[in-house]
Amino acid sequence: MPATRPPTDVLDRRTLNRALLERQILLRRKRVPALEAVERLVAMQAQVPRDPYVALWSRLDRFRPAALAEPIADRRAVRMTLLRGTLHLVTARDAIGLRSLIQPVVEGVLYGSSPLRTAVGSVETADLLRLIRDLLEERPRTRAEIVKEIAARWPDGDAASLGYAMYLIPTVQVTPRGVWGQTGRSAFTTVDAWLGRSVESDVEPDEMLLRYLAAFGPSTVADAQTWSGLSGLREAFGRLAPRLRTFQDERRRELFDVPNGLMPKAATPAPPRFLPEYDNVLLAHKDRGRIVEIDVPTWTEVGWGTVLVDGFVAARWKLDRDGNEATLRVEPFVKIARESRAAVSEEGERLAAFLAADATRRRMRFSAG
Repeated sequence: MPATRPPTDVLDRRTLNRALLERQILLRRKRVPALEAVERLVAMQAQVPRDPYVALWSRLDRFRPAALAEPIADRRAVRMTLLRGTLHLVTARDAIGLRSLIQPVVEGVLYGSSPLRTAVGSVETADLLRLIRDLLEERPRTRAEIVKEIAARWPDGDAASLGYAMYLIPTVQVTPRGVWGQTGRSAFTTVDAWLGRSVESDVEPDEMLLRYLAAFGPSTVADAQTWSGLSGLREAFGRLAPRLRTFQDERRRELFDVPNGLMPKAATPAPPRFLPEYDNVLLAHKDRGRIVEIDVPTWTEVGWGTVLVDGFVAARWKLDRDGNEATLRVEPFVKIARESRAAVSEEGERLAAFLAADATRRRMRFSAG
């Protein structure tokens, strides 16, 4: 059972690290169903189709790709625009229950930084969204196909920019894209058409925040806002306060947590873990110091995943294929001790076998570090 701490406790960085790793199933692999893990983690980054598979491989005992591919294929899980306005994998239940909460985030991203902001004034927004919805529900379409239809309807408009409006509608990216071993166009349809249900409306964020704390806490209000992309969550935390326990971090910032949040000892060993290039464990806090101790400007570089050593980001990794040969490259950011280096190599070899099962030759390559 997790220890219960008085509200005045100060949690140091290593204690927060071990709490995060335990809740993220990164201290020890567990044998739980893939969809149960997806719901426990609330949502999983999925811009790159293989990323959720790598993330679950690093967390679940004896994970097989089919354990996730099959639920995606039969629509028990979907890839959709969600947290921070980026593509995530969620269960169908969470697609229905969480999507409307994130609508302000999606609108903020699209109207704040995309060309849609200036282009949308040239047409009636309601007419534009109605056209896009009708097209998507007729059959799944790519953004390029949507843009072509918009250009035909409004030949004087900026169709390429107006096409971004499709992301304002609750949609899912359809299969076979996202199914292990298959490829497909980046095509979308509405949640209604794919799941046969509309997203829930008028949903308060309270339950989502409790789930966030259980998976990523203890956390500040700003952490929750960074994870979700939502602003103004202090009021929701105020409502939840009687149900929460509180701590402080080393900078005396208030941390909130669920009453039964897992809190292993700071000295708990943490084995090496390979994370996909986008993993919410690295993106769920405004202050990432509980897992990124060093200044690594390239740790989120496209195409590279990260390696945790003793619980903290210490290297990046990438799998290269050359015909039947697969090479998993590891580039350390810091000096890695010999015993840890051996453990990283063993874990990397297992990952290479998972990702390149068809390769006739697989090898690990460490860069200097």
